[in-house]
Amino acid sequence: MLPEVTAVRYVTPLREGGSMPGVVEGDDLRLYLAKWVGAAQGRKALVAEVLAGELARRLGLRVPELLRLRLDPVLARSEPDQQVQEQLRASGGLNLGMAFLSGALGFDPLCFEVDPVLAGRIVWFDALIGNVDRSWRNPNLLSVGGELWLIDHGACLIFHHHWPGAAAWARRPFDAGDHALARFAPDLAAADRDLAPLVTEDLLRETAALIPDEWLLDEPGFATPDAVREAYAAQLAARMAGPRDWLPEVAA
Repeated sequence: MLPEVTAVRYVTPLREGGSMPGVVEGDDLRLYLAKWVGAAQGRKALVAEVLAGELARRLGLRVPELLRLRLDPVLARSEPDQQVQEQLRASGGLNLGMAFLSGALGFDPLCFEVDPVLAGRIVWFDALIGNVDRSWRNPNLLSVGGELWLIDHGACLIFHHHWPGAAAWARRPFDAGDHALARFAPDLAAADRDLAPLVTEDLLRETAALIPDEWLLDEPGFATPDAVREAYAAQLAARMAGPRDWLPEVAA
């Protein structure tokens, strides 16, 4: 289970993107970026954040620490913006917290250099999870002390928005033409050689087990949260099985 904190102070909203996350202070006196279950994207975006983020961490990529974040909607009273108030009131209970990276700079592919090996690992990972939200327009990468951190995975794993058609996703090619790291000659061959053996069924089940029950309840077609977790692991295992012809052309 992910560690858990309770929000004791709402600090400020971050208005980039549609989900409008916020910065909160936890009962451990640390700052966290909060992603809300009551945001327009709903709980499935948080499921994708946990599964993709924790999988990336186990593959050696840097992702801010993820936590279960409890929110008492009474904190909305201190926020003057009505839209933010409504979102907080709709997000009482369990949300997703991410460690706040102090001093982080937004990644600009024209201003930073990235080693082809690291670029290859990140592109390979994004191809695995079907992450179309790391383009040069919106990299969803942070630089902290010259090190790259991966953020914002809520738009990946799109198969879970239509489980009856999920099987077709396993072989869907990944287009890296607009990827934020495409210009750095990502070494996908090395990434595939190094990372593919790590993505075992046990690893996928381990990461899926971190998804909170609250975000998996009442999923149509599934009797229990564990059944949904097994479906996530099976989907990614199917993508890994057989030829990985879904890897982008920059692999050549």
